[in-house]
Amino acid sequence: MSERTDPAPTTRRQEYGYRYTFATRWNDNDQYGHVNNVVYYEAMDTTINRWLIGEAGMDPSGGAQMAVCAASSCTFARSVAYPDALEVGLRAARIGTTSVTWALGLFSGDDDAPAATGSFTHVFVDPATLRPVAVPAALRAKIEADLS
Repeated sequence: MSERTDPAPTTRRQEYGYRYTFATRWNDNDQYGHVNNVVYYEAMDTTINRWLIGEAGMDPSGGAQMAVCAASSCTFARSVAYPDALEVGLRAARIGTTSVTWALGLFSGDDDAPAATGSFTHVFVDPATLRPVAVPAALRAKIEADLS
């Protein structure tokens, strides 16, 4: 896989190798009548971890390594409000030696343009020492096969 150096926003749903539907709730709306920004981060974090656990077989509570968030960002293009669901697209923007930067697109309704785009960088660490470790080979292969 050629390494990407930027988590450039992807603009179409089909460009993401994995998609997860994240339901919004009534209490996700803020005083302005739209989904609060923290919910976008919850949707991105949930999508990444659903893929890591469900598709890649990672054990977040008893594995030989764990992924910790070192950086995150979100760029908002338009508002979403309950009862809209968010379809969150996930792909790998960069796979480093000890980290993965994920690129995400958050879509609502039939609109093919994302309501928001985001980025999360996970650093893999030893749970006992919290020192960085290499991205596990099996996980790297799964990311390259499914999300690149």
